[in-house]
Amino acid sequence: MPTPSLTLAILAMPGVQLLDACGPLDVFAEANRQVGYDAYRLLLLACEPGPLVSSSGTRLLADGWIGEDLEAFDTLLIAGTPNAAEQYLRPGILDWLRQRAGACRRYGSVCTGAFALAAAGLLDARRVTTHWAVAQTLAERYPLVQVEADAIQVHDGKLRTAAGVTAGLDLALSLVEEDLGREVARQVAGQLVMYFKRPGGQLQFSRQGGTSPVGRSALQGLQRFVAANPALAHDIASLAARVGLSPRHFARVFQHDVGMTPAAWVELARVNAARARLEGGREPPKQVAALCGFANADTLRRAFVRHVGVTPAEYRKRFAQHAAD
Repeated sequence: MPTPSLTLAILAMPGVQLLDACGPLDVFAEANRQVGYDAYRLLLLACEPGPLVSSSGTRLLADGWIGEDLEAFDTLLIAGTPNAAEQYLRPGILDWLRQRAGACRRYGSVCTGAFALAAAGLLDARRVTTHWAVAQTLAERYPLVQVEADAIQVHDGKLRTAAGVTAGLDLALSLVEEDLGREVARQVAGQLVMYFKRPGGQLQFSRQGGTSPVGRSALQGLQRFVAANPALAHDIASLAARVGLSPRHFARVFQHDVGMTPAAWVELARVNAARARLEGGREPPKQVAALCGFANADTLRRAFVRHVGVTPAEYRKRFAQHAAD
């Protein structure tokens, strides 16, 4: 006989991104279809009564709101919003999150929904992930939280967190696998035309350059020069000479203004140059390495994996303009 339904609730904040909430719900609904019974009872919750306006302007009618006397949940997920890092959550919402998360078998977040859990203290001393664009903000604002910026999803005890937007589908699929087994999860993935296990991490999707000129004007001019000429030998002495400073003073000023060492910034600029060539050109790895200032293809590969999370070959396969030619 079928096991009793697991009540799975997704809390959508005002301005919710539709896919953060509806994407996981569709995964669980497909799991119900695959097994032929309601393995999941699905609830969309809001913070207050009335229509919920999403980030796209679409209005949703929630199944309930946090002020109601709601049934117990097996699983509670918090969906993200584009402005979650700036969103103020009233104390009543945070108290509700603490109470409900504590009573659940598992709880978690999709994308920037992690900010709500962090504000409630539910991520302290936990490993988590969130959208790459706000991962550093989450880590800085909540220093007790261990943020894994490259992860697609992270499981830590009863806590489950997913990276940006579509990663909520990956998280939902992993929960289906936990509850109903690998074969059902594979059937769901096939029906929804999604990866059963997505390759690589989320930094491969990051368009946050990290090399946009910052600091005083002389340093900004230097950064533009390095980005335009990644193949040159940008050692400390030559960089310092270009802005008329001693190497030691230059290194201190650069670290202060830019937030990283000159060497680290140059490597990141070269990786970004390599990304552009891999996306738009057909040069072999050895030539890409030379054009972007790396000693050889192996050095490029190590730096690329460190910053992007996948190899240059894997990156080109997924993002090159000519990949579909």
